[in-house]
Amino acid sequence: MSPPLVSRSPDLQRLQDEGYDVEIRSNYLLVKHVPYVNSARQVAYGTMISELSTSGTTTVRPSTHVVSFAGGVPCDNRGAELTNIINSKGSNRITEGLTADCTFSSKPPEGYLDYHAKITAYVNMLSGWAQAIDPAATAKTFPVVPTGEEESVFRYLDTASSRAGISLITSKLALAKVAIVGLGGTGSFILDLIAKTPIQEIHLYDGDMLYTHNAFRAPGAASLEELQAAPSKVEYYQRKYDVMRRGIVTHPVHVDESNVADLKEMTFVFLTMDSGPAKELIVKKLEEYDVPFIDAGMGVYRTGDALAGIVRVTASVPSHRRHVWEGQRLSFYDGGADDYDSNIQIADLNALNAVLAVLKWKKLYGFYADLEHELYMAYTIDGNHLLNEDRAC
Repeated sequence: MSPPLVSRSPDLQRLQDEGYDVEIRSNYLLVKHVPYVNSARQVAYGTMISELSTSGTTTVRPSTHVVSFAGGVPCDNRGAELTNIINSKGSNRITEGLTADCTFSSKPPEGYLDYHAKITAYVNMLSGWAQAIDPAATAKTFPVVPTGEEESVFRYLDTASSRAGISLITSKLALAKVAIVGLGGTGSFILDLIAKTPIQEIHLYDGDMLYTHNAFRAPGAASLEELQAAPSKVEYYQRKYDVMRRGIVTHPVHVDESNVADLKEMTFVFLTMDSGPAKELIVKKLEEYDVPFIDAGMGVYRTGDALAGIVRVTASVPSHRRHVWEGQRLSFYDGGADDYDSNIQIADLNALNAVLAVLKWKKLYGFYADLEHELYMAYTIDGNHLLNEDRAC
């Protein structure tokens, strides 16, 4: 596989995005798991093989309309060989570990403009007969494509962005270092969302252990054995997301005056910690360091036999800080009778809080359009109201 060549070649990228199992081997283009009908009138699978012409960094127009096929000799649904496209039969060693059984020749008047057109044309010639026997037969298997550390922060290709055609937009989120201070319910959901973006390093700060009440307001599901081991929150979440991506850095400590200077190296910070003097210290230091941040929090209270409250997100960027203090957007009060402090399990509000915070973060970096440039938003549960204030322009 050659991820750089695929990503730079629209025709190869399109094949991959559409779910074809694409491989580049010894300057040949291979498309695997192509369904065809064998002489016994059974659906089988083989590999389409094409020469691969490139400019060195991207593909150019195919130099020939001919392809080879490994896996057998294709037939129609009655078991008759496809003599209309079969050009030759017999074993032909293409490269190490790859031997073709036949070649195909079917040239449209204008030839094939690119490899997507060439490969899909031949795949359709074979798979149509296979689908007459098994309608579920397909060459579009959407295989997982592993990546190397030098290729991507993800351990496998992000095909979601390329399929949607937003890879360039997604690249706006490739920040160097982003920190989450506080891995409670909201912080863990923020991690779940930003772990799927191309941030180079995600730093997790929390000195607490993972307990049962944490598991009930966090993404995914912790096993009984994991909870019994009482892991630190940051180590637990690092293990969960390490299977998907690289660059998650753990700090099993609370942020205070002894280590707050670490945040000076961050590109962006999410604050999802309890109110108190430590938060006030961090906010002042982030302002001093010119580091943009978002603080996410909520206030939940009982009203009769139900819950009510507000979910809040406050953004602060170097050019707009005054609203944090003049509008008293953040609480630094330590303690109180807020029922949220009693560990009421409200994972949906934690998730909503995280979504609103990440949406604002993505707006700040141009991923989403931002017409109002609000820096403060508050969602009221009763009435379903969403308030936007403190506009940056």
